[in-house]
Amino acid sequence: MSTRLVGTSILALTLAAALSAACARSNENSGATGTSGTAVRVSKIDMGRSLAADKTINDNTASFKPNDTIYASIATEGAAATATLKARWTYQEGQVVNESTQTLAPTGDARTEFHISKSDGWPTGKYKLEVFLNGSSAATRDFQVEG
Repeated sequence: MSTRLVGTSILALTLAAALSAACARSNENSGATGTSGTAVRVSKIDMGRSLAADKTINDNTASFKPNDTIYASIATEGAAATATLKARWTYQEGQVVNESTQTLAPTGDARTEFHISKSDGWPTGKYKLEVFLNGSSAATRDFQVEG
């Protein structure tokens, strides 16, 4: 009976160690980890033609005119000593039209603004905004420009 108890205990400890390691690996990919251990993640992308003072979008839309300035408001959750957001704007089959980066030090829910404009107007068609958090793709949003 004691041999059986020892075997069961060893099995339970092995399973606990394996689950602990799996959870640690899962948390590594959840966002940027700050010195406090809290992760940052991108929770939402809003797009529109105008921005409010708090960096939220006034007129949420995915359809723009060629001469519009296109704003993106990136919502993040969590805290970190530092995190880097990159916005990559692409046209049709992946042609990059703009790429920019901002460094943050979030202490909770936050908004970061990116925008693009083109003096001679955007070509009509399908576009995509891809947001990267610390070099890893975190969210995408499709939109279009119509004549």
